[in-house]
Amino acid sequence: MAAQMENQYGKITIDNEVIARIAGYAALECYGIVGMAAKNVKDGLVQLLKLESLTKGIRIQVNEENRVILDLHIIVEYGTNISAIADNTISNVKYAVEANTGLQVEDVNVFVEGIRVDG
Repeated sequence: MAAQMENQYGKITIDNEVIARIAGYAALECYGIVGMAAKNVKDGLVQLLKLESLTKGIRIQVNEENRVILDLHIIVEYGTNISAIADNTISNVKYAVEANTGLQVEDVNVFVEGIRVDG
């Protein structure tokens, strides 16, 4: 369900893909995040997504009150503090979505799907 708002000029509809892209770019700006993850359900394998398919690692829900719930599936860099990365990601994504869309963000859930080790 896409988010809808109404003002004195008319109705505004924001597609979930737009919200996901804003959230994805905001998450990638955070220190320690390598990228978004997509999980292959059949194999149980996690795959690092390229920038073009960034939104596949993000699930969006818009409830009846037009409040947004975001689930971000990320891959982090080895040796970083996962708790600090998650806190930073939550605040950065919440701010970006609220500032760019005018929608209220109810929850941002971060799922760490993997750790990248440069070798």
